[in-house]
Amino acid sequence: MKYEKDLEERVFRFAVDTIKFINTIPYKKEYDVFRYQLSKSATSIGANYQESQAGSFAEFKQRIQICLREAKETHYWYRIINQLEIGDRNLCSILLQESTEIMLILGSISSKTKNKIKD
Repeated sequence: MKYEKDLEERVFRFAVDTIKFINTIPYKKEYDVFRYQLSKSATSIGANYQESQAGSFAEFKQRIQICLREAKETHYWYRIINQLEIGDRNLCSILLQESTEIMLILGSISSKTKNKIKD
């Protein structure tokens, strides 16, 4: 699986691939929380990034912070799922790595915009 360098497309693909991965998680009551939380946090990254592109610089910074929080949460859920060895193991490993990279990218953007004043 190859991810784009364009962040908007990358987080979109990540959300779609996460939904595909969720379908590989066995349907057990104790796994419901993984499916629910992972689908919410992974899709929220892209939705908030999309929103960040349409507003002021202050809104951009705020949305990037939300994206970063959601990416961290998504990474957390992937770590648990990976540790429990549930779902498609190969896809989980790929998405765990991608969640790490997305976190790092968003963290870098956040750091670079934190002290800048615009608008």
